[in-house]
Amino acid sequence: MKDSSSGKHTSRRQKVSESWVEEGRQKLYLTVTVDKIPDDILLEIFDFYLVSSSREDAWQTLVHVCKRWRCIVFASPRRLHLELLCTNRRPVKKTMDIWPELPVVIKAASWNSRNLGVNNVASALKQHHRVCTIDIPGIPKSLLNRFMVMKKPFPSLKKLELSSNDESIPVLPDSFLGGSAPQLQTLSLSGIPFPGLQKLLLSTCDLVELRLWDIPLSGYFSPEAIVTGLSAMTKLQHLRLEFRCPRSRIDRETRLLPRLLRVVLPALTSFDFKGDSEYFEDIIGQIGTPLLDQVDLTFFNQLIFDTPLLRDFLGRTETFKASHRAHLGFSYNDVKVRLYRRDETDDRRILSLAILCMPMDWQLSALAQVCSSILSPLPALECLDIETYRGICQEDVENTQWREMLRPFTSVKGLAPCINVFPFVVQVLEDLAGESVTDMLPTLQNIYLEDPSPSEPLRKAIGKFIAARQLSNCPVAVLRWAAREGGLGWKIDPTAGNW
Repeated sequence: MKDSSSGKHTSRRQKVSESWVEEGRQKLYLTVTVDKIPDDILLEIFDFYLVSSSREDAWQTLVHVCKRWRCIVFASPRRLHLELLCTNRRPVKKTMDIWPELPVVIKAASWNSRNLGVNNVASALKQHHRVCTIDIPGIPKSLLNRFMVMKKPFPSLKKLELSSNDESIPVLPDSFLGGSAPQLQTLSLSGIPFPGLQKLLLSTCDLVELRLWDIPLSGYFSPEAIVTGLSAMTKLQHLRLEFRCPRSRIDRETRLLPRLLRVVLPALTSFDFKGDSEYFEDIIGQIGTPLLDQVDLTFFNQLIFDTPLLRDFLGRTETFKASHRAHLGFSYNDVKVRLYRRDETDDRRILSLAILCMPMDWQLSALAQVCSSILSPLPALECLDIETYRGICQEDVENTQWREMLRPFTSVKGLAPCINVFPFVVQVLEDLAGESVTDMLPTLQNIYLEDPSPSEPLRKAIGKFIAARQLSNCPVAVLRWAAREGGLGWKIDPTAGNW
């Protein structure tokens, strides 16, 4: 009975408590209406709303609610980051007359065949002192021509992104943007030639991202010019330089001699480059990048790759010294070498170097030259996996070419060739089963197989190599892997064991 009575009292108390809370809520709803919220609280709400919105003109919804909200919004333009959005689909002149003098954001896309809207964007560009962002993908030639004749500086411009697929796009003159954009933080030009960009770069020291890609020959600038333009970039974090095609013979003949380090980019963390290896060497020989931790390179094909400065460049950075795994990838159009370092749980790619060439023997020759340059300062490199995205056939490839490609990997302890590459690697190892068995891959301890049942000739060949290593007191075990994890290394099958 006591338990029952106690339960009834608890139930009554709970009902009374819930009733009191519900009554309190009703009173709150009745007494606290929107018009009672203080201005500073409303400002906080507006700020949260605008930050969570992806539209630059979301504030216009707020100012149309009532006069009070309009006053609060326009009283805090910096706090709320108020900006006036201008596009190729809006009547810009009318917009300028309606709203206060706010920073102007120009975004234009989806141009039709007649390029309607060029006048709208051109009108917005005339507000050069207010423009803070210009983002125009696929810019029409007619608009770029009108843009180019404007020789006034853009003192408030922070972001400039232009791209074009037009093969006959005009070359930007030195006077572009009046040669001055002191607050510029992002500069991205794709397919647009701008050989005189040095002047614009020297006008700003706040640049965080510089992306110049798909650069045509008409937009060629020398390594000296780009290094000079980068000389004051203490805040630059991301650099991308990608040329559409190799340099002309004249430009190659005027290549700079190696120079002493003269520019330090203390904040640079990523560097993407596509072009001639000599051009890249001329740049990295003059810049220091203490925080660099990711490099993506693409070199045009050539017979000889002489890249001694690349070795020094990587050797100056602790990130690359810690590389523990290399990945070699063959495809129809290029061959890649990638370096990874081990983070807490995963491997993180820190270098990708692609060489644009097609025949297999060219790919092996290029890899052998490049790897001999970049691997020597990497004593922590212990793992090597080789993968192909093409149906490899022996063609005119000799074992000596595979051998030269593997020779630089002197610190590798684990080797994992994919199923298509394995037969060629085995032939190389079989050739080593003699006095030179430890001359190549001297620290090798494990070979990981993707194929659980290789052919009998392959088993005999690899067995011959293993026996020779055993006699040299440098034993090698052969293990099977369970699965390849998206090119990010191997996963060993603990139940498979040796074979």
